[in-house]
Amino acid sequence: MTETAELIDNDFLRQYELKVENEMAVIEYSLQERKIFLTKLVIPESIRTVEFEKEFLAMVFDDIKERNISVVPTSPEIAKFVRSNRKYKRMLPVGIRI
Repeated sequence: MTETAELIDNDFLRQYELKVENEMAVIEYSLQERKIFLTKLVIPESIRTVEFEKEFLAMVFDDIKERNISVVPTSPEIAKFVRSNRKYKRMLPVGIRI
């Protein structure tokens, strides 16, 4: 579902956006120093599946990894994703455990 979709970092609205099937999935964030706080995950019911959520989060985390900044997930869904994906745990700032 996400193969042809383009991930957009809308820094004006402080959110990652992924448009799929005329619907928009969003992860809101707050950027402070060298940390990005992922605060809210919004996926419309019409496109929400476990697989889509994982793919969307992986795309966002890969983009953040390229920018070489730490991630602080404050949303329960995003924290759950980090717990289940060891490679993204390394992106947490020192002292943050999930």
